Amino acid sequence: MLLTREEMSFDFHGARLDPQRDRTALAWMMNQFLYGEISGIQCGHWLYRAPDLEAARFFSRQAVEEFQHVDNFVRILALLGSAPAPAHPVVRFLSTGMMPASFEEHVCLEMALGEGFVLMALYGVIDTVGHDEIRAILQRAVKQEERHVDFGERRTMQALRQRPSLRRRLLGLSLVSTWGVRRLGQFMKSRLPAEHGVLSRLPEFLRFTVDCAEKRLLRMGVLLKPLAEFSLLEKSAAIAEAYGTSLLTAPLRLLPRKRLTETYLRDPSMLRARPDAEEEPIRIVR
Repeated sequence: MLLTREEMSFDFHGARLDPQRDRTALAWMMNQFLYGEISGIQCGHWLYRAPDLEAARFFSRQAVEEFQHVDNFVRILALLGSAPAPAHPVVRFLSTGMMPASFEEHVCLEMALGEGFVLMALYGVIDTVGHDEIRAILQRAVKQEERHVDFGERRTMQALRQRPSLRRRLLGLSLVSTWGVRRLGQFMKSRLPAEHGVLSRLPEFLRFTVDCAEKRLLRMGVLLKPLAEFSLLEKSAAIAEAYGTSLLTAPLRLLPRKRLTETYLRDPSMLRARPDAEEEPIRIVR
C-alpha cells in the first residue's frame, strides 16, 4: 500500500475498549462493518464490468472474502452478546449511496479511499480491544482488506496515467466521501463519553483518518497539492464537475458496452500466454 501500517495507526496512548463495559459501542462499530461487508454484493456488478482479466479475477476473489467477513462480524456480535442491527445513514450513504458509475471511480472511491477508511477503523479496534478472539478475527480480516486497498491504489494510478483528465472528477467525488466521514465524526462527538480513553477520542481519530486519506490521494496523484492550498471555489468546481459529468453521461450508460467476453483475446494476460513461434503445437493422436 502507499501508506504504511505505522502511518495509518492512531495513538490511543494505551487506552482499551472493554468488551463488557463498552459492549454497546463495540456492537455499534461491528454493525457498521457488517453493513460494509454486505455491500460486497457490488463485487458482482464490477466483475461484470471488469475491463481486463486481472480485475475480473480480483473481484471474484474479493466477493468471497467480503462474505467471509460477514460471518466474522456476525461471530464478533455473538461474542458481545449482541444482534445484527441497522447501520448509520452516513455509513449507508458512503457504502451504497455513492456507488460509482465507472470502474475508475470504483477503484479510487470505494477501494483505495473507502476501504482505506475501513482498514484504519479495523486497525483502531485491533489496537484497543481487550478481547483476544475478536482481535484475532480482525487481524485475519485486515490482510485481505490491505490487498483490496492496494489494488484500488494501483488501478487508480494506472487510470490517471492513461487518462489524466479523470483527476478533477475523482477529486470532486473524494471530497464528498471525506465530507461524509467528517459528518460521522460530528455524530459521534455529541454521543460519546467525555472521560473514556478510546471513545472520547473517536472524533479526533476520524480527523486523522481523513488526513491519511489526503496523503493517499496525493500519493496516487488524484491530488497534486495539499487540500489546504485549495480555495473554496476550486473545491466547489471539482465537486460540481464530478456530479455535472455524471448527469451528462447518464444516457451513455444505456448504450451497449464491450464486456470482457468480447475483449479477452486482446487482454495482456492472453497476449503473454501466446506460445513461441518455435514451440510445437499440440497434435491429436488418433
